Parts: sequence; structure tokens; C-alpha cells
Amino acid sequence: MRMRRPLRLLFLLLGGAALLLLPQFLPVYFTHLLILTLVYGLAAMSLDLLLGYTGLTSFGHAAYFGTAAYTMGVAIVRLHVRPLPAMGVGVLGAAVLAALFGLLAIRATAVYFLIITLALGMGMWGLAYRWVSVTGGDNGLPGILPVDLGFGWPLRDAVALYYFILTACAVAAFLLYRLTVSPFGLALRGIRESEGRMRMLGFNTWLHKYVAFVVAGGTAGLAGTLYAAYNGFVSPTDLHITGSAEQVLVVILGGSGTLFGSMIGAGLVVFLRNLISAYTQRWLLILGIVFIATVMYAPEGVLGKALALAGRRFSGRLVPAAPARREDVLGELGVDAREEGA
Repeated sequence: MRMRRPLRLLFLLLGGAALLLLPQFLPVYFTHLLILTLVYGLAAMSLDLLLGYTGLTSFGHAAYFGTAAYTMGVAIVRLHVRPLPAMGVGVLGAAVLAALFGLLAIRATAVYFLIITLALGMGMWGLAYRWVSVTGGDNGLPGILPVDLGFGWPLRDAVALYYFILTACAVAAFLLYRLTVSPFGLALRGIRESEGRMRMLGFNTWLHKYVAFVVAGGTAGLAGTLYAAYNGFVSPTDLHITGSAEQVLVVILGGSGTLFGSMIGAGLVVFLRNLISAYTQRWLLILGIVFIATVMYAPEGVLGKALALAGRRFSGRLVPAAPARREDVLGELGVDAREEGA
């Protein structure tokens, strides 16, 4: 069930044009908010690969975001590595951390997986907080240099940095999208719907979940390095459980299993936090009300609701991955869902 191709292409063109042109007309302050939206949106998209497509709820995802940011910062500040290679080191560090964590976490299921990821994430926060000689402890790690693309032009200007981050996020989002629509991504959705059945069909479900876990960690690491390049400063707060919980909130607001809905959710959180907080100290209460209203009246998320409404208006429909029925997923894999209980 898909929306007609011309309409999808129109939406992509309009969205791309908006992202390209907005910084040229908006004040610099809003450009900074767009940068934060892109960074947090990419981190949430990586979590959606686990939560929306694989059915794994992680409450330690900020660990990869913060670890990559710290790795990049330490490489630049302590080891005097150039910013661009340091970004690669940061992403690699997050992927390695996810590979190590995954060996333990993927063995657990349901709430036990959530608890393990929470514990591992808090462990990384404690390490960043206590390892003062490397991370700076509670004072954080300042002095992270802006990215230099090699032409003697460091990206200090907000608009230039925005386009760099937009390009990186667009490439990462495209690769994530291609992964989710590939046979591997279809297998992940099959595991989410019926892991036991997928195992009976001969799929190595542990390996599929492990690869998804590492890819999600590495992508969150990319978001972390982009954040460090933008902010120039990293602190233990970037690894805290509040960051992990906020990423889960962003995914649910945008639409779990829609992938690109995470960008919408990130935009809602970033703009609500920064604009409403200028007028009232109770912005968290307002954000909580928005979240409750979304769960009650649009459980499929903002993007999921929009796609559902569009499906009523147009002859074709684009249905997000999360609400997909088990029968549909298993049917695409060549399995009769009625044999589930056999």
C-alpha cells in the first residue's frame, strides 16, 4: 500500500526545497534551532530503527550520542586531531561501543532489554562524570574546533554549518531508508511481529537484531559528532538518561516506524523547548500535554496521522511501518500467517 509516486516525489521536492531555502530567510536564531532539529532528529531516526522496525525499546541510546561526541572532542582537544577525521573516530567509537553492548543486550527481551540498555547507558554517563582527567568531569570538555572541510574554510558561520549538517543527515537518512526497505529491513519487521516464527523459518534473528543495534549506535554516534561540531562543547549531560528518554519521546511524537517522522518529532520538541521556555518556566508541562494528546489522539504519531489522513484523500496510501499487520509482513516473506499456531 503506497502513495502514488508523483505525489511522493512532490512531497520530497517540497520538503527538500524548504530545508534548503529556510536558512536564507529565517533569522540566525531559527537556523540554530533547525540545526538542533536535524541533529536530534537523526539520533531519533537511529533509535526508530530499533524501536519502530525491530521492536527493541532502548533507554540507553544517548550513550552512543554522547560517546561519539566525547571521542571526537578528546581526539581534537587532547590529541590534536583535525576535526573531520575526529568525526570519523567518534562514529567508529560509538559503533564499537554498540557492538560491545549488543553482545549483552540482544540476549535479553522485552523489559529486560530496556533495563540492560538503561544500566549500560548510565554506566557510560558515570564514566564521563568521573573520568575527570579525560572528559573534564562535571565541567565538560570545551574547545572542540569547528569542522574544516580542507579548504581553509572552517564552518564557523551558522548557515554554512547548517548545510554541512543537512548534507550529512540527508545521506544518513537515505541509507537508513534503503536499509529499512531492503530484505534485511523486511526481516527486521518480521522479527518485530513474530520472532519465533522468523526463527522457525531459518532466520538468524539474533544476528539481525545485533546488526540493527550496531547500525543504530553508529548512526546515533554520527548525530553526536555533528552536535559536538556545532556546540563546541560536550558534557556528561549528553549521555544522561534524560537524553535517552527524550529520544524515545521524539520517536513516539513523530511516529514510531515511520523513520522520517522522527525529524518532525525533533522539531516539535526543539521549538517547544526553546520558544515556549522564553515565556514560561512550565514548558515541560506543556510538552507533557502535547505528548499525552499525541498518544491519545494520534498514537501513530504526527507523521503517521498525516499519512493516514492523506490516505483517505488520495487513491493510493502510504502506511508507516509501525502499524503494519503481522499477516502483511509475513505474507511478503512468503509465509501464511494462519500457520502461526501450527
